[in-house]
Formats: sequence, structure tokens, C-alpha cells
Amino acid sequence: MRMALAVLLNSLLILSVPTPLLAKGKTVKITIKGTHLKTPIEISDPRILQNFQVWTGPGTSGADRQSLIIDWFQGPVRKPPESLRRYQVSFHTDPNEQIVYVVYYAFSPGAVQGYVYLPGDSDEWAGLNVRSIWRGVEGKWFPAWSAWERVARPLIEKVSPTDSIQPG
Repeated sequence: MRMALAVLLNSLLILSVPTPLLAKGKTVKITIKGTHLKTPIEISDPRILQNFQVWTGPGTSGADRQSLIIDWFQGPVRKPPESLRRYQVSFHTDPNEQIVYVVYYAFSPGAVQGYVYLPGDSDEWAGLNVRSIWRGVEGKWFPAWSAWERVARPLIEKVSPTDSIQPG
């Protein structure tokens, strides 16, 4: 009887696990959105994407100092100035290019350092993110990883800036 109950409870637990946790595919596309962009910027080159995998960094089995698009080694930073342009960055994984993680990237064209915000409890994308990975640092800003800066900035700077998306 106890064995049957244990099997039943385990089965229910497995069925309640969100799909993204069961399908930890590789990052197949990154989408950058800003209100001044006529269409989102899409990064789908596998050689570029191999550096920006969702399933790395805090909350995962890896101890990567730089992953996703964040320099985790530097730790959280104070909220950057509101004057920085902000962009929503979505990570799509296999199968079906579903969005499994969303962050905000902020930078100023003249500044050396950009920043990444992991949506916190009251933010729009927090639920999706923590169903994929609970990192334990949600709701905080971090320095952007230099590898991300070298990829994202040139793509974004090709567009004439006006407004952009603000994190919740």
C-alpha cells in the first residue's frame, strides 16, 4: 500500500513539472526587442549561441563565472540609471524554439559596461524564468558579460535609438 502511494505521488510530481524543466534543449535563438525596433533582432547563428546557453550559471549544476549573458563573478550591482536604453532579451530552446527565459539588457552607447536584469517576483517574466531555472538571484541587476556586449551592441547600435522596453 505504501509503495503504491509512493508511486502515485511520484507520478503526480513528474506530471506537475513544467515543460521547460523536462526539455532542457540548447539555445537555438535569442530575440532582442525594443520599442524603437521595427522588428526584433534575432540571433540564430549556432557559433554565437553556443556561448549563451540558458542552462548555465547560478541555479544549475555548473559554476560558470560568465554564462547566459551575465558576468556572474562580479555579483549583483545597483540598479543602473533609468537613462540607459533597455531591451528585452528572450532565449528560445529546442524543441519548437519556445521561449524559456527572458531578461532585460541595458546599456548606453558611450558606456563601457552594460547591465542585465533578472526579473523578480512582481515582474512579467518571473514566473516563466523560475519555472525554467530558479537562480536565487531574481530581481537583481548584474554586469553584462563582455562576450554578450561584443555581439549585442553592434546589432542594436545599427538602429536609431528612441524609446525601449522598461523592466516591470
